[in-house]
Amino acid sequence: MDSKMINIIIEALGQTIYMVFFSTLFASVLGFILGIIVTVTSPTGLRPNIFIYKSLDVIINVLRSFPFIILIVFIIPLTRAIVGTPIGETAAIVPLTIAAAPFVARIIESALKEVDPGVIEAAKSFGASNLQIIFKVMLKEAVPAIISGLTLTIINIIGYSAMAGSVGAGGLGKVAISYGYQRYQTDVMIVTVIILIIIVSVMVYKFSKINKFSLYINIPYIVWLLYALFLNYFIWIINK
Repeated sequence: MDSKMINIIIEALGQTIYMVFFSTLFASVLGFILGIIVTVTSPTGLRPNIFIYKSLDVIINVLRSFPFIILIVFIIPLTRAIVGTPIGETAAIVPLTIAAAPFVARIIESALKEVDPGVIEAAKSFGASNLQIIFKVMLKEAVPAIISGLTLTIINIIGYSAMAGSVGAGGLGKVAISYGYQRYQTDVMIVTVIILIIIVSVMVYKFSKINKFSLYINIPYIVWLLYALFLNYFIWIINK
């Protein structure tokens, strides 16, 4: 692998980090808002509202079931309206955010619903308002579960960003497909997989210090990456 290829991979790594960071940020904000609204308006919530709950529930389920590649194509007009172009790493942030936000919403909803009802009732008995119960009681109690879920969401976004690279988004996915697959440069594919393993491992290690469960739920993904590494190395040996 020459210096030119190394520079291409470094540039692609920066593009991937850029896409993942901003997509996670925007998806977390949007999913946080949706998750709280769904939780509060559910039949057992603080302010039940069946119409709002059912509407958001359907929207979240539909977006979660959309295959990501199809979603990218489907929202090209929206991406072009927001960014000005449907191609590039900045444009990829739009579909990445829309794809990840429903997952974050479900994570927030599940985490908040796991809070002990007795704690909520105790807060009500002390005269706490709904906003105080949400932000000072429920969210505080749900932090470990939210962190575990967000770890899994970030890893999903990393996978999505690789898929986005196949349709012109840039990043490690584009390098792996353009050079590793289409030009049969298996060494490039191996390097990109190793970089992904390092990114995921570092992220899981950092989050595991906060919540040990986040380490265990990501073991299958790390195993899959190791399998991909072994497979590409085996192909490289055969071609060599």
